[in-house]
Amino acid sequence: MAALLDTAIDRASLFEFLLRMGDNALVLGHRVSEWCGHAPVLEEDIALANTALDLIGQTQLWLGLAGEVEGQGRSADNLAYLRDAHEFRNLLLVELPNGDFGRTLMRQFLFDAWHLPMLKALAASSDPRVAEIAAKAVKEVAYHVERSADLVIRLGDGTEESHARMQAALDELWPYTGEMFLSDAADEAVAAAGIAPAPASLREGWRDTVAAVLAEATLKEPAGAYAHKGGRSGRHTEHLGYILAEMQFLQRAYPGSTW
Repeated sequence: MAALLDTAIDRASLFEFLLRMGDNALVLGHRVSEWCGHAPVLEEDIALANTALDLIGQTQLWLGLAGEVEGQGRSADNLAYLRDAHEFRNLLLVELPNGDFGRTLMRQFLFDAWHLPMLKALAASSDPRVAEIAAKAVKEVAYHVERSADLVIRLGDGTEESHARMQAALDELWPYTGEMFLSDAADEAVAAAGIAPAPASLREGWRDTVAAVLAEATLKEPAGAYAHKGGRSGRHTEHLGYILAEMQFLQRAYPGSTW
């Protein structure tokens, strides 16, 4: 292990950060996968399925490294399927229900606009393992944000109905976005070590990206931002329990099963 991991608290901070990255991808990937076979057109059905697959692939890498850092013999599968809801560290934004197609796309865009600069920063991480994962994921997420931004614009600046739905989705989801830029001791530790950027450092770039897309989509940015630590302090909505009940059923019902 690198020198950073010489103390238990340093190891714990890196483990916490890796869980956050992996859990975001895992929970959002599962949410997006719920559209498989149900999207409004075949092209979008395939595109959403591919987005979900990208996110689950990233989950495997982040949680795999988290298990290695933890040093307790837990694999990515163990961390995904054998933790309870209070142990998950994802943003509240990603666990919210899909709603209609526009709401799903708005949630995806708001997350993608944060995810891409985070990964770009992580590609220059002082930890080569983190940098390697980020460098692979950034290529996928660059496409995610391009696609979600384009669809937000097309629907926002579309019909009266599509515009109204996209504005309603934005108004509902906006209060959850502030959590992406909050820091705690784990964030401060990995930032000080050069492993990850300070969350607040990503806010300005995110706002610039979001503002430009919303303006083109003729959507009005809501006032204020969410400021609770949410999932990072173990507080989740009831929706995560529903996701885990579905996602973890086989492993819970048949522990240790392999295929």
